[in-house]
Amino acid sequence: MLSMYLKALEIQGFKSFPEKIRLSFEKSITAIVGPNGSGKSNISDAISWVMGEQSSKALRGSKMEDVIFGGAELRSQLGFAQVSLVIDNSAGIFNVDTPELMITRRYYRSGESEYFINKTSVRLKDINEMLMDTGLGRDGYSVIGQGKVDAILAAKSEDRREVFEEAAGISKIRYRKEESERKLLKTDENLLRINDKIAELELQIGPLKAQAETAKKYLVYRDELRGLEISLWMEALDKLRSQTTKIGVDYDFTSRQLDEQKRNLEALYEKTGEYSERIKDKDLEVEKIRVEISAIDAKNADCDNEIAVLKANLRNNQESMKQLNTELAERDIKDQNLKNQIALRRQKINEIEKAIAFITEQKSGILLENEEVSGHAGRREKEINELISASAVSESDAAAFAARCDAHRKSLAEIRQRSESNSAELKKAEERLRDEQELFLNRTNELSRLKEESESAQNRIKGQEIKTEGRRKRAAEINEACRKGQMEQNALSDRISLLNDMKRDYEGFSKAVRLVMEEKNKGTLKNIKGTVAELVKTSDRYTVAIETALGSSMQSIVVDREEDGKSAITMLKRRDGGRATFLPISAISGRTLDIRSLNDEKGVEGIAVKLVDYDHKYDGIFMNLLGRTLIVDTLDNAIRISRKHSGRLRMVTLDGQVINPGGSMTGGSAVGNAGILSRTNEIVRLQERLTSLNEENKKLNLKYLDAQRDLNSAAFELEAMNEEYRSLRDEILKLESEMAQRGILIESLKENCASYRAVDEEIKARIDSSMHEIAAAEEKMRLNMKNAEDLKAKAAGLTQGHEALHKKLSDIADRLSALRQEEASKNAEREANCEAMEELSRLSEDFMQEKERKNISMRSLMAKNEEIEAEISEKERLIYQIKAEANLEKERLSQTVGEKLELEAGRNKTEKLTQEKSKEIMELEREFSRLEQKKLAAELEEKQIVDKLWDIYELSRSAAQRIRQPLDSISKAQKRIADLKRDIAKLGTPNLGAIEEFERVNSRYTYLSEQRDDIQKAKTDLERIIREITGEMRTIFAREFQIVNQSFRETFTELFEGGRAELLLEDENDILNCGIEIKVQPPGKTLRTLSLLSGGERAFVAIALHFAILKVRPTPFCVLDEIETALDEKNVDRFAKYMRKMADKTQFLIITHRRGTMEEADVLYGVTMQHGISKVLYIDLEDALA
Repeated sequence: MLSMYLKALEIQGFKSFPEKIRLSFEKSITAIVGPNGSGKSNISDAISWVMGEQSSKALRGSKMEDVIFGGAELRSQLGFAQVSLVIDNSAGIFNVDTPELMITRRYYRSGESEYFINKTSVRLKDINEMLMDTGLGRDGYSVIGQGKVDAILAAKSEDRREVFEEAAGISKIRYRKEESERKLLKTDENLLRINDKIAELELQIGPLKAQAETAKKYLVYRDELRGLEISLWMEALDKLRSQTTKIGVDYDFTSRQLDEQKRNLEALYEKTGEYSERIKDKDLEVEKIRVEISAIDAKNADCDNEIAVLKANLRNNQESMKQLNTELAERDIKDQNLKNQIALRRQKINEIEKAIAFITEQKSGILLENEEVSGHAGRREKEINELISASAVSESDAAAFAARCDAHRKSLAEIRQRSESNSAELKKAEERLRDEQELFLNRTNELSRLKEESESAQNRIKGQEIKTEGRRKRAAEINEACRKGQMEQNALSDRISLLNDMKRDYEGFSKAVRLVMEEKNKGTLKNIKGTVAELVKTSDRYTVAIETALGSSMQSIVVDREEDGKSAITMLKRRDGGRATFLPISAISGRTLDIRSLNDEKGVEGIAVKLVDYDHKYDGIFMNLLGRTLIVDTLDNAIRISRKHSGRLRMVTLDGQVINPGGSMTGGSAVGNAGILSRTNEIVRLQERLTSLNEENKKLNLKYLDAQRDLNSAAFELEAMNEEYRSLRDEILKLESEMAQRGILIESLKENCASYRAVDEEIKARIDSSMHEIAAAEEKMRLNMKNAEDLKAKAAGLTQGHEALHKKLSDIADRLSALRQEEASKNAEREANCEAMEELSRLSEDFMQEKERKNISMRSLMAKNEEIEAEISEKERLIYQIKAEANLEKERLSQTVGEKLELEAGRNKTEKLTQEKSKEIMELEREFSRLEQKKLAAELEEKQIVDKLWDIYELSRSAAQRIRQPLDSISKAQKRIADLKRDIAKLGTPNLGAIEEFERVNSRYTYLSEQRDDIQKAKTDLERIIREITGEMRTIFAREFQIVNQSFRETFTELFEGGRAELLLEDENDILNCGIEIKVQPPGKTLRTLSLLSGGERAFVAIALHFAILKVRPTPFCVLDEIETALDEKNVDRFAKYMRKMADKTQFLIITHRRGTMEEADVLYGVTMQHGISKVLYIDLEDALA
């Protein structure tokens, strides 16, 4: 029965197996078959590889990376290969506590290898040692392929030993022997070196002993000096700690006060901003109120203008009424004259009628007389009388017509006079109407022009208002910017003053530095150039780095010569002013790093000395201080560079972290702007900002003056435009009022002209009528006169012979004719007077109608005046309301302006408080900076002492505290320190390392002597062990070789069915190193060596030898990779049957393509390849056959 066997094989990414596969095996025979190139031999390679094979050639590759799947048509390459071998360990053969042993090997393309036993990482050596003497090692015979067959059949017999040694079970013993031999070789080498060192040390011990005695004496002095100095320094540290504690309390209190005051200042700034915003709102409100007041004033002005226009209209109406009253008065006079004339006419008519009545009475008397005379006369006489009477009648009619003509002529003269007067009035009215119409047209054109100008002015006013408002806002914004700029300028000036005071007073420097610089300024110390911090400048980017790089050296004082430093030290000692470091220009020099190899390093800013500015006469000083320091941007880059250069560089990062030579690191947070260089840079930066801000503020002030001038100009232009607009509105209102009055006047003049024209037409008609009547009357008068003359002539003819009667009758006729003429004249006069009276009555009636029209116009004007007066009253009432509203708005304006003034007063007060608070903050900052600098100075002094403790004695503060000694007197301690320093100086320069070197060399000498003895003893022991191992190996190999030889004879005879074979040692006296010869005699042939056999015979001999070894020392499993390829069918069958015979002790995995071998297998795995990837198929032959 098998005590252990191969249970499974897991492959992933190995050669042609990219996917993870698991092959499970039974204890019987398993055959792996497949066509050539399918990858079946890769399984054998995988087993060899996982058991430790290191030769890529043995694995059929050129390099180890070839074992990783390299990609195929449909699959990309993998990054690693892994193979696991699972072996049954139920019998506990392997020294593990599990029933299974899993050996795993993993290989990455990067070249890294990993080995595991039961998933625990191990070394390859561990796996090799575990598999030794089991036949499973890399030199074992568990995997037999063409390579192993070739090794057995090799021409050199020495190459066959590994298989026989593994079969003899001496591999592990040989490994122990080789290890011992290697140790022995190393021991010989060590012994040779130790002897050389001992000889060298013997030459050093004598001189070192003398130097050590001097050094010990020096150390006694030094230890006492060390104790005293440490104690003095610890006393100083105690004082500094007390000062630092007090300063820290003050510092924290001042810091809290400063933070609180800054918060208060921020609150004041916010309050000032609120005031500014509220003032801005009030400005807007004031402007709004002023606009409203302007609107009210404009409204009031409009009302005033309207009232002025109404009053002008009222005055015009009153003037018109006055004119009407004048005209009415004139008409009344004329009417009274007409009435007087009518009365006179009526009186005259009465007188004429009386005269006519008297004439009628006289005429009646004459007629009676004529009748009496006529009665006395005859018929002729009667006829004559009748003729005379008729003649008298005709003459009377002619006289009447003559009188009528005279009356008509008088009336016509009066009418013509009236016509001339009316024409003159009409002409005057028409001329006035034309003048008024022309003036009205001019006023209309003027009104249109004024309205256009008014509209244009209004548009300009709107544009100007926008322009003025924009300039007002711009002026306000610039004013606010000026105010803020001035506040910032004041703050900068205060800050610069504070920093300059601190610089002048050397705040932040130690007491000793301040004292030296005071004496230098007084002139008592000569050739003092200044502190390092004063003599160097750098950009803000490197300030923190340079401050950190310089450290306490920033307070070092640069002098011309050593004597100058000595003078300053003497002064400090004399005045107990503390300690300071002096750097003589004449004595100090330095050199810089060679950074050519660092030029390409990421993050390197440069050597510190190259990143600062200073006078070149201080080259030695700054080369010494900064020439060996490298500035790097970040700590990560600094660490990387330090590692790369083995920690040889001192590097400082931009934020002040330090990497020291040797690799130690110093870092953490730093106080912002607390450094002396930072202060200098801040002064320069603030001064530049102040200069820039001063220029900006000047420009802003000029811009504000320009903006204010522009605003005043715009406001003046706006007011001028408003005044022009108001003037235009006044002119428009006046023109409109004037045109209204002139319109009324023109209508009145038109009516007058129409009336005059009507009168003129009537007069013309009456003139024509009078002329016609005069012509008719003259014609009738002429006819009557002719008729009278004819009648007279006829009467005269009849009166011849009757002269007395005729005379009497003639007298009667003359008297009657005279009476009749007078009567006709009176009648004509009465008629003319009646007509004149009628004309005067009509004229009076016209006057009355015109008067009525005038009265109507008067009443209309009076009504209009009443309306105007009412409207004026309404306007005055409205003006009163507007004034009241204006007063309210003015009160509101006054109140708002008052509120604005209160706000401005509040803002001014707040700004004053802000300035006061800023000054308080400046004082607090000054105090804070002073405390900060005192704190830093104390910390720096403390650091200097702590650094001295470390630099001189390599003691931490706590370590120094432990060895501190109580001092009776500081002055005595200082005197003793001086004495010790003199004694030490007398000793010269002792070799302090001589003591340790002597002890070291002596100890080393003693140690090496002991080591030499121990190595010699170990060498003897190793030689003994090697002899014992060699004897054991010879005994075991001789015994086992005979057993294998016997097994080989039997196996050969069985496989070859006859013949004989033998294994021979070429040198019996050196069986562990000699070659092994194989002699065989196949049946029917003579005894011969392997080289004389055919290929099939040689392969069968190798198979027989392997089977013989397996019979003697069976392995848990055996992998046979196509070793029967060269056999014929008959020998394949023999091979297969013999393998079956041995399967009860060894599990076989055979890779084959021979039928006889396949038929003997219990389990069959088939391997195929598609697209460069191997696939595995499982077939259980027993189940398949069943």
